[in-house]
Amino acid sequence: MSAQWKPNGGNRDSFAAFICDEGALDVLRPVVIELGWQPEKCNKGGLRNAIQSLSVSASPNILMVDLSESGDPLNDINALAEVCEPGTVVIAIGQVNDVRLYRDLLASGIHDYLLKPLSASQVRDALNQAQAIFNAPKNSDPDAVTRHISTAIIGTRGGVGASMLTTSLGYLFSTKHNLPTALLDLDIHFGTGALALDLEPGRGLTDAIDNPSRIDGLFIERAMIRANDNLAILSAEAPINSPLMTDGAAFLQLEEEFRQAFEMTLIDLPRNMLINFPHLLNDVNVVVVTCDMTLASARDTIRVLSWLKTNASHAMPLVVANKISPAATEISKSDFEASIERKVDFLIPFDQKAAANAAKLGQPFAQANASNKSTSVIAQVAEHILGSSAEDGEGGADGKKSLLSAFDIKSLMAKKDKPKAKADA
Repeated sequence: MSAQWKPNGGNRDSFAAFICDEGALDVLRPVVIELGWQPEKCNKGGLRNAIQSLSVSASPNILMVDLSESGDPLNDINALAEVCEPGTVVIAIGQVNDVRLYRDLLASGIHDYLLKPLSASQVRDALNQAQAIFNAPKNSDPDAVTRHISTAIIGTRGGVGASMLTTSLGYLFSTKHNLPTALLDLDIHFGTGALALDLEPGRGLTDAIDNPSRIDGLFIERAMIRANDNLAILSAEAPINSPLMTDGAAFLQLEEEFRQAFEMTLIDLPRNMLINFPHLLNDVNVVVVTCDMTLASARDTIRVLSWLKTNASHAMPLVVANKISPAATEISKSDFEASIERKVDFLIPFDQKAAANAAKLGQPFAQANASNKSTSVIAQVAEHILGSSAEDGEGGADGKKSLLSAFDIKSLMAKKDKPKAKADA
């Protein structure tokens, strides 16, 4: 993991420490007093005491914990993350002089690791640096927002292939376009995003829903399941006897964290979630309305497009018709377009054999069928979302406003060669 414990103010103590031995406490207390903090916040006891204490009280801005009595420091640090408020800057101290441990601790989100015996100058420097990090602006990159694209994929009815399209787009953005991509599957009980990627969904999304205040950069690093170096998914397989109890705050917080950690967000958004949590589209740039050539789908495409026009006019809608088979469509393309009063932007051919092949391999459709005609159209959808589609044709959107006007694509693509945000399980 490579998350940071992000600055986030609030009415919390400036400092607290949990130290195992009196010798280290004797060094620490004078420095704490010098910095204007309360020496009473230097507690006797190590990491486990810190976890127990912080589970029932707010964590401080800066936290110092002693790992000397910990048998498994990395695992215990993860337990500490569960009880720490977003924004805590953590300094660990210990007596194990091991470069690998030091690197692993820093990678887990710890700010610094100090080796015993402590010296006053060493402690003072570490605490001053921690203060500087805590007080630093949260967003130092003014172009961060312009480098992020958020896309929601909505199926007009079950079985039209919205989840297939979502995972395929995630695969293409993360590999062909080399963009750090987050995939959020909001079908809490029956989502297939993780299944299509041959992954276990984990508890990340349900934990986020239950504890929205815990969502920060470190949570994202720990909760998301990585499909490849640039693609991470957050999904759930909640028990079907557990109804969804949330006001949607967790979803907004997740979207905010995705904007900080990734360049592309894909949201597999079931229709009922659109109805219950319309604010999910507040910051979405593109909405892919996925349909098929049926009467029911035509009706609901009209309804969804009308809803988007009223409630999410800032987002660009794309109509993608899937499972197109001339011999098995209820409505012709021309009649469908007449019904919805606009062009269908992309037509994805129906290929049952290719879909079955992807399912058997446990891969996204576009990965399992790289040279397939359907994959070619999905790739065009990806290009269009990025605003760099060079061809329209039957699969393109004639007369559409280019997304180049909405996104700074050059700066987005220029970021490809920079270090990418990781999302480890």
